[in-house]
Amino acid sequence: MYVISNFYFITAIAVIGGGLFGFDIAAMSAVIGTRQYREFFFGDSIPSDIQGGITSAMLGGAFVGSICSGFLSDKMGRKYSIQVGACIWLIGCTLSCASQNIGMLIVGRLINGLAVRICSAQVPVYVSKVARPDIRGQLVGCQQWAITWGIMIMFYISFGCSYINSTASFRIPWGLQMVPATTLLIGCTFIPRSPRWLARKGRWEEAEDVLALLHGGDDKEHPYVKQEMEEIRNMVEFEKQNADATIWELFKPPVLHRTHIGVSTQIWSQLTGMNVMMHYITYIVKMAGLTGSTVLVSSSIQYVINVLSRRPVFLVGSILMMIWLFANAGLMASHGHPAPPGGIDGTPAVSWIVHGPASNALIASSYLSVASFACTWGPASWVYPPELFSQRHRGKAVAFATSCNWIFNFALGYFVPPAFQNIQWRAYIIFGMFCLAMTLHVFFLFPETAGKSLEQIEEMFAEGAIDGARSFTDGDTMASRSVVGSGTPEMVQKMVPRFSLES
Repeated sequence: MYVISNFYFITAIAVIGGGLFGFDIAAMSAVIGTRQYREFFFGDSIPSDIQGGITSAMLGGAFVGSICSGFLSDKMGRKYSIQVGACIWLIGCTLSCASQNIGMLIVGRLINGLAVRICSAQVPVYVSKVARPDIRGQLVGCQQWAITWGIMIMFYISFGCSYINSTASFRIPWGLQMVPATTLLIGCTFIPRSPRWLARKGRWEEAEDVLALLHGGDDKEHPYVKQEMEEIRNMVEFEKQNADATIWELFKPPVLHRTHIGVSTQIWSQLTGMNVMMHYITYIVKMAGLTGSTVLVSSSIQYVINVLSRRPVFLVGSILMMIWLFANAGLMASHGHPAPPGGIDGTPAVSWIVHGPASNALIASSYLSVASFACTWGPASWVYPPELFSQRHRGKAVAFATSCNWIFNFALGYFVPPAFQNIQWRAYIIFGMFCLAMTLHVFFLFPETAGKSLEQIEEMFAEGAIDGARSFTDGDTMASRSVVGSGTPEMVQKMVPRFSLES
């Protein structure tokens, strides 16, 4: 059977798995403000807690997926794991598209979440393992592009379908989500297996064949192929020597402090309030007084910003987001008033109304908050945790930190609609205070790791020299921070040569 050897074609197929996440976000956030969706599932009014449960069902499924995705990839390899995720996605989309009641919709979204986590976990690692080091960073970065474009494309599909005066207005977008999954399922048939997974299973000849196909023009004697094979042998031997590592070591000194920082990074990235912007942006623009098709068009602009934004620093990001969140609270409190009982358009969560120039400022502030996240905490929160841990603990530690990300994502997805209904603009005060807290936490307790070797980081933690304020003032820190925040694994590898994307 024909196997693709071009890195760019391989990446184009694989990152469709990341795009599924984007499709799912927009497929729900774009329809929750439409009359057709409300009348079919709820009647005259959408209970905030039930809508929160529907939205967070996908995130709950993703949490379950974060637990089982590692086991799946160990048993089947990343290529087949991605295909399994695509099959699960097709099942979830079928249930969502055909849903006759809320329960059926929740089950469909739960299954979709399981698929999202499996695919989004496997794709970047798979790409990093088959790509050449000199283009690895840009290829892995395509995952984020795929997610963002998936969001934007589905938003405009939903916008077009919103003019259909029947349940087809939301069933068509939910059904069209099966198209990229089918493409992914078929396309993965023609991409190679991961050579490192083959080596772990003792299939050395197959691993060498894949490396020769990808890097040597089918020449097994190519110098690069030999070098890669030697590195893979060393990696497999290292894993055998550390096979006794358990997750419980993460909660014992001296690893415990690293676990605290890694987990905090993932949790803080959720407490920035991006769930408010991503999942419920249509609620916000309705509070700003926009109606009809203008709501969907305005809601989609944030994803265009997200495509263009890629700069980094935890502190700058948290400060900027704190400013925009407090600005939102101030604009709503000083220039708005409560909506009529039952909310706007039968949505109790849309419980506040802002008119005039303040409404434009509210929307602009929301977009700037998303842009601030996209170029700081968005990429940096995924790059930073792996730098904290030694190779012995990195895989389990990053998996645990990621699962914390998804469980907080789930909780906040459920929390936001009731919060908008009951405390209105004060919800922004809560998220703004979270941003203030994370700014202080990062400044005083997060060490700088970029540009440091593994031995330097080990020494730093062993001596207890975790002074975030001091590392912030180091002469070389700001340059190295830009490497972390850029979200480019290739650059991180150059600055921290002992950290391997293969662990």
